[in-house]
Amino acid sequence: MKVIVQRALNAAVTIDGSVVGQIAKGFVLLVGVTHSDTEDDARYLAKKVAGMRIMSDAEGKMNLTLADVGGEVLSVSQFTLYGDCRKGNRPSFIEAARPEQAEPLYNYFNSLLRETYGLHVETGVFGADMQVSFTNDGPVTIILDSANL
Repeated sequence: MKVIVQRALNAAVTIDGSVVGQIAKGFVLLVGVTHSDTEDDARYLAKKVAGMRIMSDAEGKMNLTLADVGGEVLSVSQFTLYGDCRKGNRPSFIEAARPEQAEPLYNYFNSLLRETYGLHVETGVFGADMQVSFTNDGPVTIILDSANL
């Protein structure tokens, strides 16, 4: 499982002109699932996201967690994180899990952030054509991959 974590001042996901998820200060998470991922991968990444100390303290240092600052999460499914461009110019998505495997793990990951770590989590709609807008704060972007356990 891969998660791109982007610290944001605000974020929204829109489908057909309607906002379906929106946050103020917090994290935008782009979440991808591959074939070998399990609930263990989701648990590992949820714990890592919840514990990340990349929010600024009073001195402007990245020292605080999302919970410390009352931040929120906008989580968006992103199968293209498993795009492979090694051959040719058109990506292959063969490493991305099929929706019937990916969607339950994506939902489980989000439920862990909510229920285990007490975070407010907004989402897009799995498999939909979404427009995601946000203001990256810093900019801060971190790549997490459960394959690196």
